[in-house]
Amino acid sequence: MVKILLGQVGVSPGRIDNAGRTLLSHAAGHGQEVMVGVLLGWGEVDPNKPDNEGRTPLSHAAKEGHEGAVKMLLSREEVDPDMPDNEGQTPLSHAAGYRERSATAEGVVKLLLGREEVSSDKPDNNDMTPLSHAARGGYEGAVKMLLEREEVNPDRLDNKGRTPLWYAAGNGMALALRREW
Repeated sequence: MVKILLGQVGVSPGRIDNAGRTLLSHAAGHGQEVMVGVLLGWGEVDPNKPDNEGRTPLSHAAKEGHEGAVKMLLSREEVDPDMPDNEGQTPLSHAAGYRERSATAEGVVKLLLGREEVSSDKPDNNDMTPLSHAARGGYEGAVKMLLEREEVNPDRLDNKGRTPLWYAAGNGMALALRREW
């Protein structure tokens, strides 16, 4: 049905809604891989277009843990894998703070960390790093992956004076924040 609609004169797959989201952003955020593929093949669709909150289709897919959609978006050269939104959160911050723990969520963090242009310790507007987001969300797998990166500072303070350990303690995962025991 989507292909039929896209084939109609005057139908624009690049149109945005009131929140500034594109159809690609919506499809990526819902993990609709077939639709993401169709839209990425369409010439007038910008795969890096931010919405009113500054979030790109990649940010939406990463936040929801949709590994397939993330992989498809990362295959496009024009997609910036480290583009912060209006709150300063990058796709990695969104993926690291993802609430549903699954193999695909862990795969999203791995995919993003596999890109050299992604900063694994980039703070957002509240000085929270991806590690702080992972610790606050209780995401032990993301915490461990981030701690494997030398540039990640496990004792960095955010603008509330809290470290990742502070957040982890509230989630009962403080032991995961030690690099070595």
